[in-house]
Amino acid sequence: MAGGWAKDGAVSEQIEASINDELARLKARKSPTGESLTHCADCEELIPEARREALPGVKLCIDCAGQRDARTAPRSGPNRRGSKDLQLK
Repeated sequence: MAGGWAKDGAVSEQIEASINDELARLKARKSPTGESLTHCADCEELIPEARREALPGVKLCIDCAGQRDARTAPRSGPNRRGSKDLQLK
């Protein structure tokens, strides 16, 4: 049941739209292609053959890839319609 001026099912439509937007963003991301490196581009450790077969075009070992992923900033800002605590600040 929607309240105010919103039509019935508006919340479900918003959730679905958010999910579809995120899926489209993930599908648009470029994945590595081409020849995989045998050694990591950052630390020069040997990249296991199973990883090279699973991810064609891989350039980093698991440890370096994890460190690089941890350095990326979060994509979204604060939830402006979130908890009352955020609204009181």
